[in-house]
Amino acid sequence: MLLTYHRPFLNAAKRELLADYALPAACLVMTFFGSYVFSDVRLLPFNYDDGDAFKPAPLETLPVGAVFSAAGLAFSLSLLFFMDQNITSAMVNGPSNKLKKGAAYHWDLLFVALLNGFLSIFGLPWVHGALPHSPLHVRALADVEPRVDQGHVYQIVVKVRETRLTGLISHILIGLSILLLPYPMAYIPTAVLDGLFLHIAVTALNENQLFERTMLLFTEQAAYPPNHYIRNVPQRKVHLFTVIQLLQLGLLCAFGFAPLPYLKMIFPVVFMLLIPVRHKLVPMIIPHKYLDSLDGHLY
Repeated sequence: MLLTYHRPFLNAAKRELLADYALPAACLVMTFFGSYVFSDVRLLPFNYDDGDAFKPAPLETLPVGAVFSAAGLAFSLSLLFFMDQNITSAMVNGPSNKLKKGAAYHWDLLFVALLNGFLSIFGLPWVHGALPHSPLHVRALADVEPRVDQGHVYQIVVKVRETRLTGLISHILIGLSILLLPYPMAYIPTAVLDGLFLHIAVTALNENQLFERTMLLFTEQAAYPPNHYIRNVPQRKVHLFTVIQLLQLGLLCAFGFAPLPYLKMIFPVVFMLLIPVRHKLVPMIIPHKYLDSLDGHLY
């Protein structure tokens, strides 16, 4: 209870400090319980490769057919990176965050391409802006204040400390974590990391409009929040738009969680095909004036 902004315990500064460091503190505490209190429980070992990380991958051994096959799969992957990077950048630079420094979408994408090209030579994991930790990083640098509107409490960003130091220092620490292999890194149970990622995913739903509108399907109309789309769009149109998006989400999940690896690779193509659905087919069902209220803030 102490690790929340809304409780009356301590003062505002201490509550904010505890809330900012709640996740690492929880990981340390649960790691202690998992590794010492339940030491008799056999856990999966921590797998890692202690070889040379910067040894070039033997790309010259690939046959010609494999090169062309990889190029086709790389096209799908580049689409995913393009969408994920730009969607994340758009969310980070959204008007609600009140950022003062300008966005650099093209520079971001260029450096992501250069970094991933270098990493591919050595067979290392790729990097790019991703959800939900990129918007959460902005929120961690923000000062927020509660606002009450018709009985509903909202968190409003007052200002964001726009600095590159947090990203630089955090990634330096991530790089130094290689010195913690195999121990003490091996003491962290896999279940603790799974719980951490699950917590991040669930907390990211709080400000997701699709999740909010999905909850409206099961909410009494008198208890609807005073959102702008509630005031401007008829209830049936709101629910119809939500159902359409849920069907599209189900289609994406069917490909994204498919058991066949090659079926997963066409997930970005399916994602791209949903763009004309939104801009050409959906307006035939829901007028543009309502669509502007429902998702116009995303453009």
